[in-house]
Amino acid sequence: MIGILSFVGFTALVAIIAYFATRKTDESTSDGYFLGGRSLTAGVIAGSLLLTNLSTEQIVGLNGSSYANGLSVMAWETLAAIAIVVTAIFLLPRYLKGGLTTVPQFLAERYDVTTKTLTSALFLTGYVVVLLPIILYSGSVAISGMFDVPALLDVSDDAAIKICVWGIGIVGSIYAVFGGLKAVAVSDSINAIGLLIGGVLVPVFGLIIIGDGNFFEGVSTLMDSNPEKFQSMGSETSPVPFHTLFTGMMLVQLFYWGTNQQIIQRALAAKNLKEGQKGLMLASFIKILGPLIVVLPGIIAFHIFGADLENADEAYPLLVNRVLPSTLIGFFAAVIFGAILSSFNSVLNSSVTLFGIDIYKQHINKDANEKTVVKYGKIFGTFLAIAAMFIAPFIADAGSLFAYLQEVNGIYSIPILTIIVVGYLTKYVPAIAAKIGVISGSVLYIISQFVLQPYYQAEAVSDAEMNGVTEVAELAAIEASAYPHFLDVMAILFTLNVAIMLIIGKIWPRKQPYLQEHTKQVDITPWKYVKPVGVAIIVVVIGIYAYFA
Repeated sequence: MIGILSFVGFTALVAIIAYFATRKTDESTSDGYFLGGRSLTAGVIAGSLLLTNLSTEQIVGLNGSSYANGLSVMAWETLAAIAIVVTAIFLLPRYLKGGLTTVPQFLAERYDVTTKTLTSALFLTGYVVVLLPIILYSGSVAISGMFDVPALLDVSDDAAIKICVWGIGIVGSIYAVFGGLKAVAVSDSINAIGLLIGGVLVPVFGLIIIGDGNFFEGVSTLMDSNPEKFQSMGSETSPVPFHTLFTGMMLVQLFYWGTNQQIIQRALAAKNLKEGQKGLMLASFIKILGPLIVVLPGIIAFHIFGADLENADEAYPLLVNRVLPSTLIGFFAAVIFGAILSSFNSVLNSSVTLFGIDIYKQHINKDANEKTVVKYGKIFGTFLAIAAMFIAPFIADAGSLFAYLQEVNGIYSIPILTIIVVGYLTKYVPAIAAKIGVISGSVLYIISQFVLQPYYQAEAVSDAEMNGVTEVAELAAIEASAYPHFLDVMAILFTLNVAIMLIIGKIWPRKQPYLQEHTKQVDITPWKYVKPVGVAIIVVVIGIYAYFA
C-alpha cells in the first residue's frame, strides 16, 4: 500500500508541475503545439531525449537481453553517444538552418512532396505497428511485475497486461494529444532526474545484497562469479556480434538519434543551435553511463535468480521487487511510469506532427489554418493510440522484446537514413532515386528477414539435427552462421541503396543543383566547445570497450 501511495503521489506531482509550467504557453498554433514555440533549452532537451529513449522497451528489454547474454549488448547504449555527437555536429546545424519542424520536410525540399509523403507514411506505419505497441507492452510488463497486478486484482497474467496496456495508453494519449510537446518535455525533464536516481539505486541495492551488506564486496563477487557476462565483444551467437559494431550498428544509431522524428523533434525545438548542441552533448555524455541502468541490473538478476527465468524480459521487474524497499518501489514505479509515458507521448506527438503538417496540410486541406491542422492532428493521434492499444498484447508472442524491436525497425530505418544521407551529401541526385531507395530498401529488407532468413536457418538446423547434432550451443552457432546478422543485412542494403541512388543521379541528374537556404528562423551560431567535447566523448566510449575487452 505504501508503494502504491508513493507511486500515485509522485505521478500527480509531476503532472501538476508540467501543467503550471506550460499554462501560459500559447499552443494554439502548430508551432507551439508541435515544437513548444522553439523555446527548449539545453537541459530540457537533454532530459527529454534521455527519458524518451530510456523507456521500458530499453529498461526491460535491454536488461532482459543482458540477463541472457551479458555486457556485449551495451553497444545499444554506448555507441549511441557517438551517434549523438555526429548528429550535433553534422545534422542539427542543417536542420535548424532550414527551419525544419519535421525530418520529412527536408525531403520535400531536397527531392519532392511525394518523397516526403512516402517517408511520413513509412514513419507512421512503423510507429503504429511496431514502436507504440512495444512501448505499451513493455511498460505493462514492468508495472504489472513491480506491483504484482495479477495478485492485486485477482486476474490472470494476460488480463493484467491488457489492463495495464489500456491504462497507460489512455493516460499517455491524454497527456500527448492535449498537452503538446512542451508539456511532455517539461515532465520528461523532471522524470529524467528521478529515472537516473532510481535507475542507479536498483543496481546499488542489488550489489549490496550480493555482497551481504557491502557494496564493493558485491561488485567483486558479481564479476568473479560471472566473468563470462563481462565481455564487451560479443560472439557470433550474441545478439550483437562484435563485428556488427562496424557494419549496421552505427547506421541504426545514426537513424535513431539523427533522423527519427520521435527523437530529433526535441532538438528541432531548441531556441538556437548553441542550446541544441549543448543539450545533445549532455545527453551523449549521460548515455555513456546508460549501461549502469539498462545492462548491469540484468547481470545482477542473473546472479540472484540464476538462469531459470522462463522469460528474460521479466528479469528487471523481478529484480526491482527483490532489492528495493517498498517505499522506493512506489517511487521508482512512478518514474518508470513517467518513462513509459514519455516514449509513448513522444511517438504519438511525432505521429500527430507528421500527419498534421506532412499529410493533412499537404494533401487533404491545403488551406487549413494552424488551429485546424492541430485539431485534425489530435484526432488522428487518438485513433493511432487506440490501434496501438489493441495491437500491444500480441507482442507477447514475438520472442525477445528488444531483439524484435531492433530487427523490425530495419524495415523503415535504413531506407530513410539512406535518402537523408544522400540528400545532404549530394546536389544532383533526383527525386526518383529517393523513391526507389525508400521502396527497394523496405521491400528487400522484408524479403531478407522474414522470408530468406527463416528458410535458410531452418534448413541449416534441420540438416545439423539429421547429422546427429543435439547440443543447444552448437545448434545456435549453426543457426547464426546460416544467414547474415540483421545488422549486416542493414549495412549491405544501405550500401546497395546508396549505390543505386548515385547511379541514377549520374544517369538522370537534377537540372538544378540542390542548395539549402538559410531561413533565419533560428540562430545557428554553433557552441564553441561542441567539437572538443565530441572528441572527448568518443575517446571515452573507445576506452570503455578496450577496458572490458
